[in-house]
Amino acid sequence: MRVSLPPDYRPSDDEEFMNAYQLEYFRQKLLRWRAELLDEAHETLSNLTEQNLQQPDMADRASLETEHTIELRTRDRERKLISKIDSALKRIESGTYGYCEETDEPISLRRLEARPIATLSLEAQERHERMERTHRDD
Repeated sequence: MRVSLPPDYRPSDDEEFMNAYQLEYFRQKLLRWRAELLDEAHETLSNLTEQNLQQPDMADRASLETEHTIELRTRDRERKLISKIDSALKRIESGTYGYCEETDEPISLRRLEARPIATLSLEAQERHERMERTHRDD
């Protein structure tokens, strides 16, 4: 069941964690972010199909190919981000959104506001990154 959010609603530590308003707030935030990424992807596709790589000047052609490569790499990262957004939306539906996958503790609202796809609390994320650095240095 969806709730209607007041226009100026912001999640607060003073309310119950992941109540219906907070879940709806983050659901809408994720959906807006996803829509923006998809719009950018469609714009990129449109630009790539319009631009002609058959430039007479080799430098112009190389420059255009480099731009295309960078743009496609960016879109690939965004494609992976859309997958993470979809996973976050599924966690909202399943009732597990906002809780750390490692500890089952709540992820802070500030962290979720900054990174709504977060799956680990700040402490768990820091531990994870320390472990990665330790094993990478081996």
